Amino acid sequence: MNRVRCLVFNAALGPLDYRVPAGMDVEPGSVVLAPLGPRQIIGVVWEAERLPATEVPENKLRPILQVLPVPPLPAPLRRLIEWTADYYLAPLASVARMALSSNAALQGGGTITEYRLTGREPGRMTPQRLIALDLLHDQQATIRELSEIAGVSDGVLRGMVNAGLLEAVVVDSDRPYPRADPHHAVPDLSDQQAEVAAKFVDAVKAREFRPFLLDGVTGSGKTETYFEAIATAIEAGRQVLVLLPEIALTETFLKRFEERFGVQPVTWHSSLKASERRRAWRSVSLGVAQVLVGARSALFLPFANLGLIVVDEAHEISFKQDDGVRYNARDVAVMRARFESTPVILASATPALESLQMAEAGRYERVILPARFGGATMPEIKVLDLRVEQPERNHWIAPPLVEALKDRLEKGEQSLLFLNRRGFAPLTLCRACGYRFQCPNCSAWLVEHRLSKRLACHHCGHEVPTPDACPECHEPDCLVACGPGVERIADEVAEILPNARVMLVTSDTLTSPAKAAEFVEQASAGAIDVIVGTQLVTKGYHFPELTLVGVIDADMGLEGGDLRAAERTYQQVAQVAGRAGRGAKPGVVMIQTRHPEAAVIEALASGDRDAFYAAEAEARRDAGAPPFGRWAAIIVSSEDEAEARDAARGIGGTAPRLEDVLILGPAPAPLSLLRGRYRYRLLINARRSSEIQRVIREWLDPLRFPPGVRVAVDIDPYSFV
Repeated sequence: MNRVRCLVFNAALGPLDYRVPAGMDVEPGSVVLAPLGPRQIIGVVWEAERLPATEVPENKLRPILQVLPVPPLPAPLRRLIEWTADYYLAPLASVARMALSSNAALQGGGTITEYRLTGREPGRMTPQRLIALDLLHDQQATIRELSEIAGVSDGVLRGMVNAGLLEAVVVDSDRPYPRADPHHAVPDLSDQQAEVAAKFVDAVKAREFRPFLLDGVTGSGKTETYFEAIATAIEAGRQVLVLLPEIALTETFLKRFEERFGVQPVTWHSSLKASERRRAWRSVSLGVAQVLVGARSALFLPFANLGLIVVDEAHEISFKQDDGVRYNARDVAVMRARFESTPVILASATPALESLQMAEAGRYERVILPARFGGATMPEIKVLDLRVEQPERNHWIAPPLVEALKDRLEKGEQSLLFLNRRGFAPLTLCRACGYRFQCPNCSAWLVEHRLSKRLACHHCGHEVPTPDACPECHEPDCLVACGPGVERIADEVAEILPNARVMLVTSDTLTSPAKAAEFVEQASAGAIDVIVGTQLVTKGYHFPELTLVGVIDADMGLEGGDLRAAERTYQQVAQVAGRAGRGAKPGVVMIQTRHPEAAVIEALASGDRDAFYAAEAEARRDAGAPPFGRWAAIIVSSEDEAEARDAARGIGGTAPRLEDVLILGPAPAPLSLLRGRYRYRLLINARRSSEIQRVIREWLDPLRFPPGVRVAVDIDPYSFV
């Protein structure tokens, strides 16, 4: 072909046609360098019939400059990119960009120079060199990456190179990863596990699209069953993608994988160095990465020979991207499996109602593991009515839970307290004048973090030191912390149990996979008596000596107007309850609540999950909510409030009137100011059969807005703030 159509990564441009110079080999999916005015841009060659564009005369076509030295994006991935852009109403180029997520990888193979400490005794020292020596143990990376790790300048590190404290190491950027052995440590599965694993293995061998919902109670050995499917894919020379919802879970999973297959899998997450991303991306695209474990962005990597997709903890809301391309990785994973003609396993102890409905409709094959592995029993659930079992004044742990904590400490067993609220207190105010600390960029209170002595916004990251006096009335020692966060609960535990070893587990403390691994090692070794944590501790961890779980405020998640509030509360509490009694010793879960009569609390207490889901499904059906109806949101934002309001009203004024579509708003968003931008929302509720994307596209496409206005569409939203 001497003429090709390119999808270029420029938001203001559509597809562009180029001429292919003689002797250049180009095919659909080729990643190319092309001219655009005086600049050079990256593009992907696409099938012209699938990408309409304005035809340009042959004599005006400019030539492609270079085909980049990477394999073409495979056809199944191109179809996934098209589907994602169409379904989530996102620009095609924005979705395609996620597939080319390592610029360095596009330059081809070769070598890179990294640096590491030599261990030589330092001569002349400076404070910056001391910091670098302390933080760079066991680190090897480029100068730029080491400077970010140590928090010092490139110049400091180059001075250390000249002084012989750092040495250069030439590394092959395409060096292969160690090979996983499917026969390394074959487990002894229970009869139930073996039956489930056999279904997965048969599906991998058949090389056909089969979506499974793996529904197993906590501790039932779900991971072991899909490991057998991974082993089958490895034996067949095919690649595997495993998606995890949290970076903190990665290290635990890697350890279990290494025990089973002898080596760790390839990883993909935001903490990787640029050189690690380059190596992983190229290894995946060249087909030599056997198994890749990653966050949701790994879903768009250009696998050469994908044979299995696993979505672990598939119910987790962190699989939903809330900015940029607003996709749900759980649902897109199913579509990728369909385009790749490969099985996909959605694993969860508390599946999303949407997934259960798909199984009931026969679209997913539901496989169940109803019992814990190895004879372990499910924990006993106790509900503590806080209206009766009131904590002491300025305390948050009810007396029966206090006594249970003391009992476990005496027995040498571990306890876990769960509260899904970071920091010390969600609100700080002045007792003298009533001043409340609010974020200047968001309509949200600043959260006190007493450990780091700061007030922080959890939406935009704004931080200020905790003042000694009120900034409004200047009265000293008048600030009051209102409500509990996990730091406050940890302080209360330290007061109740002064000899206990307490560990705080939040995204503020487990800031990297390495720190998560350190936590797991300490807990497994019995070096922690009481774990106090947020939702990070609700899943994935197995501590045999952990026999008590306390839920500090089970009602917190029920606040607000989120249609999934009850389901999320059930999932979180059930997941954290599942940490108790996973070993030989039985477990107890104590749930603190002011609404023991609430359906979700009664379901947790009785263990009747099916009854809860049936009632929740009926309520959703009556409300026309997912999975029985469709929701979409249009979010209008601007740094100028009047501009945002006028644009939202303009959208509302042109709303279509359709029988199967209900449009609500516009109205200020619950979080009406976010990161310095004023926000208005319109909510769309439609029947399941409606073509909601077409309706929104035809509604919004003719409209024009001022340059400062952003209009975003969220299909199947999870966040309503």
